[in-house]
Amino acid sequence: MADSLADATHAMHTGQGDVETRIGFATPELLWQILTANRWELLKGLCGAGPMSVPEIARKLGRNIEDVNADTMALLDAGLLVRSPKGIEFPFDVVKVAFLLKAA
Repeated sequence: MADSLADATHAMHTGQGDVETRIGFATPELLWQILTANRWELLKGLCGAGPMSVPEIARKLGRNIEDVNADTMALLDAGLLVRSPKGIEFPFDVVKVAFLLKAA
């Protein structure tokens, strides 16, 4: 929250937005529901690869098209992938996953 407020304050004062994109999940459980092991492998396969079609992604990962399509749709809905005229793309240079675990 503090980082988000600092970013908003910076943007208001400078007129420039944050260069980082942040995608948040309400709970770690929701994160793991969206970011399954197969979907993480899909993201790794697309990282730096440029736009690809679902069949190309499936071939690259050695998985069936239907499962890759379902995973791709979930990652598109979560904002982790984007669709361009050239195909499905992972638009980030780096991913940082962070969460806080503390005593109640």
